[in-house]
This record gives sequence, structure tokens and C-alpha cells, in this order.
Amino acid sequence: MSSRPGAAWPLVAVFTAGYLASYLLPTIVGRLSAHLGLSPAQAGLVGSALLLSSAGAGFSLAGRVERYGARTPARVGLVLAAIGYGWAALAGSVPLVVLGVVVGGFGSGTATAVAAAGIAARRDPHRTSSLGLLTVSATAGVLYLTIPHLGGGHRLPFAAIALVALLVWPATARLGGATTAEETASPIIGRLPHRRSGLVLAGGMLVWSMAQNALWGVSSRIGVVQVGLSEVTVGAVFAAALGAGLLGVMGAGLLGARLGRAVPIGVGTVVIAASIVLSSSARDLGSFATGEIMWNTVYPVVLSYLIGLAASLDVRGRWAVLAGSASSVGVACGPLLGSVLSEEAGYPAMGLILGAATLLVAAPVTAVALHTGGRPLVPGSVRRRGGAPAALLAATTGGGLSGAVPKLGSPEQAVTELRVRRRRLVRSAIRTAGPDGGSGQSNAYASTSDR
Repeated sequence: MSSRPGAAWPLVAVFTAGYLASYLLPTIVGRLSAHLGLSPAQAGLVGSALLLSSAGAGFSLAGRVERYGARTPARVGLVLAAIGYGWAALAGSVPLVVLGVVVGGFGSGTATAVAAAGIAARRDPHRTSSLGLLTVSATAGVLYLTIPHLGGGHRLPFAAIALVALLVWPATARLGGATTAEETASPIIGRLPHRRSGLVLAGGMLVWSMAQNALWGVSSRIGVVQVGLSEVTVGAVFAAALGAGLLGVMGAGLLGARLGRAVPIGVGTVVIAASIVLSSSARDLGSFATGEIMWNTVYPVVLSYLIGLAASLDVRGRWAVLAGSASSVGVACGPLLGSVLSEEAGYPAMGLILGAATLLVAAPVTAVALHTGGRPLVPGSVRRRGGAPAALLAATTGGGLSGAVPKLGSPEQAVTELRVRRRRLVRSAIRTAGPDGGSGQSNAYASTSDR
């Protein structure tokens, strides 16, 4: 992929097409159960097959998007999504629907992997991921308002996802092509950085996403069975909740890095856990709507910071894709887990279990955000790993770094690390960089990689 990222909107469009299936999961699972005669657990298993296929695509493409370029994999993913979900919409038997779901899920995962890698390469991955979540939430909200009024059984949700994939296709023309041999041989390519933090983050996102989608996968049935609402009313509640999610994502975009990542992730996860308990124990419209709206307001906010954190760990987007794929595995297991827990223990007990699991992963994920922020969060700061901001060094060198450090409020600028193997070479470089060629009063600043 190019070292100079283009416009963000093609990535946002592909991100929307890839994420839409998981956002529509409640209505997919609900309609498969209602119109194909599947039990809640069986319908949840079909939803899990969709998302597991999506996760498999992500793991397959991790670290390879740069080699193939963004355009070709994105187009392949969108074609598979259109064909797979279109097939599921036209099929009338469960085996054929499952086949279409698996193919479509692989297409969704491919599109999401391309978008994640592209977002990680941008100067402000958090803002771009927030914009993507904003777009997919708006699209899903419109569909939740319209689908219950149109009928169509299980066919309509799948047809809508396939249509969105086709509509996004023209945007892929603005994505980058395959890298040249010269770019592929670039020294930027190396081992996966921040391995420990990345693994903890990926594992935490797996459990975190599993708990979220366990509730989301059965939310429709909670509203219909436990609260006694109609499908139209439940769809209106979901649309209002996703609308609140739009406000939450916009707020996260405006907040940016002012509080860092640890505070939004830690505090937001606690609020999410409380919302899960409230929504799953609801017995009336007010408590159900409050739980769903509060949950959907905070959920995309925390998710945007998690995506931004994963993207910041590796500019090539490998951790963004791997953590996103791990999250997809959790999302895939969610519907089945929610269906089994609700059938065996009931919705309120399910909510308590999921809330406790959400709280348990809050600590390690927040610790990752505290331990490493990847690229600097504060605009205008240039930070070398393990050291002080360059702005502080400029103040201690008598202005020798003037012009090299961006002013406060300027866009974040990348720092290239030079790997120097011999300390003698570093000392020589510092001596010759001084104003008199060797006085020790150096205006240059050199750092070695800690990897």
C-alpha cells in the first residue's frame, strides 16, 4: 500500500460493507428462527458460521494486504459478499442459506481486513475508524427502521447486505494497487512489533466482543419474548439505539486523544457491563429501551478506541487485522453463546454472566492502553519509544531542533527509526553533527531502536 494514504472515504465505504452483517445480526438470527423453523440456538449457530467465516478471512489476510494492494482484495471481498448474501436471500432451504452465509461472511471479512489495514496506515486511525463506525451505524439504523415494515422473511436482511456491497464497489477504484518489488523490499517490513501487548489486546477483544454479541444476537428475542414487544417496536428501539450510537461515535471523534485511550476504554467497558445487565433483565419497554440505547451509545465509542489502539501498534496494519479477526471470532461465538445461556439460564442470568465477563477483560485491555499507545496521542508530539517527547529535547538543546518539531495542533507526524548496530558509530555521528564538527555541543538527536 502506498506510503501516502489517499482520501478516507473509500476505506470508510469498504469498512461499512464489511461490518454491516454483524450490525444486522439480531434481525438475521430472529428471522432465521421465525421463518425457517430454526430454534434460537440453531439460528445463532448460523450467525456464528457467518462471523467465523469472516474471522477466517481476516486471519488469512493479516500482513498480506500490503503485498496484494487494497483494491483487488476489496473487490474480491465485495463480490463474494454480494454473491453469498444474494444466494442466501434467494435460497429457501437451510443448507443453501448456510452455504450463502459462509461465502458472504468470507467476503465481509475480506473487506473488513482491507479497511483495517488501510485505517492503520493513516495519520489518525482513530478518527477514520470513528467515521467508519458512524457510517455503518447510520446504515444499520435506516435498515432497522425499514426492514420490519417490508416483510420478506429471512430474505430481506441478506438482500440489503448484498446491495450495500454492490453500491460500495465503485469506491474501490480509489484504493491503492499492489506494491512494487522496490516497495516490497523496503526495510519497514520486519517482525511484528509489540507482540505481548498485541496478544493481550487481541485476546481481550475476543472475550469483549463475545460478550457484546451474545447480548446483541438475542436482543430481538428479549424484546419480543420477555418484554412482549412487536417486531416493529423492537426495530424502532434498535434504530433509536443506533442513532444514539451515532452521537456517541461523533462525540468520540470530537474527543479524540484528549483523555488518551485508557479512560474511554476502561470507563466505557464498565458502563457497557451495566447496560448488558439492565437490557437482559428488562420487563417493560422503558428499561429495555434504556439498556439498549445506553449500551449502543457507549459500545461503538469503546470499539473505536480499541480499533485505534490496535492500529497504532503497527503502521502496516497487521495488529489491526489480527485483533479485528480475533474480535470477529468473539462476535461469531456470541450469538450461539447468548442463545445457549438464555435457553439454559434465562435472559437475566445470561446478562449477569456476560456483564461479569465484560468487567473481567476491562483490566488487561485498559492496561495495554496505558502501557503502550503506539503512535503519539497528543497532536504535535513526536515521541521515540522508551524516551521523552522530542518537544522536551528541543527545549534542552537551545532550539537546535527548531523546525523539526511540529507546533501544537499540527497533524501527527511519523518518526522513522534508524537501526544502528554499533555504539561507536552513534558517538561518531553525534560528534560530527556539532556546530564545530566535534565539540560535543550537538544540535542533532539520534536514537536507536529498542527492538
